[in-house]
Amino acid sequence: MSDKDDAPRSRATAEMVAARANVSRVAVSRAFNPHTSLKPEKRELILRIAKELDYTPDRAARALVSGRSHLIAIIVPDVYAHWESQEIDALTTALQHEGFATLLFKTRTDYSMDEQLLATMRGHNPDSVIAFVENVKPSTLARFMGRAVPIYVHYPAPGATDDSVSNPLHDRLNVLQWDGIDQAVALLQGYGARRIAYLSGAPESRANTSRQHTLEEVMARRGLPPPVVVKGDFSYDAAYRATVNFFRVGDGADAVFAVNDVGAFGVIDALRHELGLRVPEDVKVVGFDDIAQSHWKSYNLTTVKFDLDERVNALVRLILRRLNNPAAPGLQETLNTRLIVRGTVG
Repeated sequence: MSDKDDAPRSRATAEMVAARANVSRVAVSRAFNPHTSLKPEKRELILRIAKELDYTPDRAARALVSGRSHLIAIIVPDVYAHWESQEIDALTTALQHEGFATLLFKTRTDYSMDEQLLATMRGHNPDSVIAFVENVKPSTLARFMGRAVPIYVHYPAPGATDDSVSNPLHDRLNVLQWDGIDQAVALLQGYGARRIAYLSGAPESRANTSRQHTLEEVMARRGLPPPVVVKGDFSYDAAYRATVNFFRVGDGADAVFAVNDVGAFGVIDALRHELGLRVPEDVKVVGFDDIAQSHWKSYNLTTVKFDLDERVNALVRLILRRLNNPAAPGLQETLNTRLIVRGTVG
């Protein structure tokens, strides 16, 4: 093999593709954007020639021209948790289909975020930021993100005031929990449950606080006493330990409403394997999220469902709407919840 064969080949350019396909440079650019209009046969020709020449668009160069990086930053409290990992997977897939790449950033254990990490995020110049943790406030992100308008997943509690006007510009996905929780309490009440415990999540989580307040309000309107709060942290192990302590030391409960499905799994296993109680005959259990594992026969969990596909589609719509209209006031999408009835209530 000669030295000439060993020499690296120069990278193909859009101009080379355009010349071979006998089209304009603009047409080459449009062929790689699925949202632009271009005759199918012309797009197919350009993409075929680009593949032959081993040409791929230079994202950095396109970003300089268009002002868009095609990067979406995502801020999460953790990556290993079942709901978060499933949502990140689905969201990344949907964003890649729209031509975006994702950057993942993780908060501290108290759900705050280091300013050096925020500066790093800004250095990537993301087109949008999705904050799954409301503790990283819009006022904080506004100091670092510049043109990128953040999106928050918001769980409004009954009677809560809307603070979006007083905060810097941000978009929101509102998840209404009332219907799903009301359906769950109605089902428990219908089976005779009156003493209901709430297995909580981490106290720093606004989603946990909103969920607890919604449950309290639903139970009050249905003439039930307030739920007994059992402290958890969203994890299986904490839920298991808390359930054992609660039933051995306290008076127990007719039912446990868990802040999430993983917590509900811990409750069920503690009741069955540590306390010798039957689910649902002795204690009824309801979860929240409807993660993929909830229908597994070992748990067969009754749970309040977030529709994952609907959530992901709504988030993608917010991103595209904001990019199409950067000066628009705060955008919002709203989703509801509903109860999925399985075998842990009955």
